Amino acid sequence: MCPSPSLSNTMERALVVLDDTDTHRDLLDEAVEIVRATGAELELFSWVTPDEFEQDVEALEAAGKAEGTTYSTASAHDIVRNFVDEVATDVFGNDVPEYDVSSAVAEDSAVADEILNAAEASGCDHIFLVGRRRSPTGKVLFGDVAQQVILNFDGHVTITMD
Repeated sequence: MCPSPSLSNTMERALVVLDDTDTHRDLLDEAVEIVRATGAELELFSWVTPDEFEQDVEALEAAGKAEGTTYSTASAHDIVRNFVDEVATDVFGNDVPEYDVSSAVAEDSAVADEILNAAEASGCDHIFLVGRRRSPTGKVLFGDVAQQVILNFDGHVTITMD
């Protein structure tokens, strides 16, 4: 993937949406190539659902009760930060670029809003995300994160399909 001339002149801060799939890892790799070529700053975004967050907190609390451990209750941002750091290390090895992390606790139906909020709060002018293939009926009934982001973001959006 090669940056277009129009992107290299305008991109200042990019938000890359991450989940735990190979497609998201590939997207991160490609987005970072563009970010490095343009000199833009990098923001990585991920989320946990309320149920996932509760399970993670319970697991950490249980581990903290075991003799000889020092785990403490983590915040949602800490949980997401650990996930993002693992993905970045997995993708880049020892050449991990500098980045900031945005996180959210959100139901799947609110993820698009959380992506848009994170992009706005961080001053991002470009969003990279993975879209899912859905039938037109599926989009109408269940919504589509990529479609909502495209329609509501005032900047460039790059989507790769899962």
